Amino acid sequence: MSVSRCWNVPGLPSGSEPVRPDRRRWLRAGTAAGTLALLPGGVADVLALPVGPTGARLAAGTPSSTALGAAVQRAVHQIVDHPRVLDDPLAVKIVGAESAAMQAAVDRRSRGLRAYVAMRSRHAEDRLAEAVARGVRQYVLLGAGLDTFGCRNPHEASGLGLRVFEVDHPATQAWKRGQLAAAGIVPPPSLTFVPVDFETQRLEDRLRDSGFDPRQPAFFSMLGVVVYLTEDAMNATLRFVASCATGSGITFSFTLPPSRLGGAALASRERSMAAMAALGEPWLTFLEPETVPGRLLALGFGTAAVLTSEQANRRYFGDRADGLRVPASSHMADAGV
Repeated sequence: MSVSRCWNVPGLPSGSEPVRPDRRRWLRAGTAAGTLALLPGGVADVLALPVGPTGARLAAGTPSSTALGAAVQRAVHQIVDHPRVLDDPLAVKIVGAESAAMQAAVDRRSRGLRAYVAMRSRHAEDRLAEAVARGVRQYVLLGAGLDTFGCRNPHEASGLGLRVFEVDHPATQAWKRGQLAAAGIVPPPSLTFVPVDFETQRLEDRLRDSGFDPRQPAFFSMLGVVVYLTEDAMNATLRFVASCATGSGITFSFTLPPSRLGGAALASRERSMAAMAALGEPWLTFLEPETVPGRLLALGFGTAAVLTSEQANRRYFGDRADGLRVPASSHMADAGV
């Protein structure tokens, strides 16, 4: 199967312009009719589920609510933001056209989150492209959620042979595969799903069993994940990446601790943390950007750097007329073996 089949998104061709203001008006009208009523059945079912501990939700076969939330933000970005920071022609399709169109009317308070979700995916794909240029041929997405890179892998289409390994909890991954099938998106041979139950299985074992070659360098991404991990779990994951073959690397997102925030930013953080705790997915780990490089070097990496929100805004959001920006509390880290 050619990768180009994955790029065929009805109503949203690659490079197409986002919707103009007249479409935004009917999107707003649609939202007024009720959020869940407009969502496709599978997505509505996820959002309507009773809250509870993440482990219980996953054990019951329910996907992570945060995976859906990030996917919706990527889809909305394709529709309402111009120019796009992340060009993902499958983002709308995998969520469902109706829900993505409805969510385009989400109020302005979500713009910072949408910018961050789009930026972190774009940054990861930029860093991956640099790794591929250096000869890396394995890409591992930790906590892949509904990320669509594996189905639009340009490095496979160009004949470079990049293998993509998507790691996630079995429940979330089964849900994703159902979403792909419902959307008519056929995963290419270069994409391998790696379901991992971290309560009973080791990441390195499951990767190796799935065809990952630890003797060859690999690039890893961990987007929107660190904040939900304990510090010990984060460190163990990073140590594993640091133990991989020379030439390997990782990019991951992280956020400032509440103690570094004040005023409206702190109030917004407190609301977000309360909402996620109520969903059974509390925020656990925060990092100080000044200390991250030293932490990474101590864990075994040879190089380490931080992309601050200010730097990300200059790189990815400069000269925009719409004012779309990454929040000051949201950062990226990059490390190499």
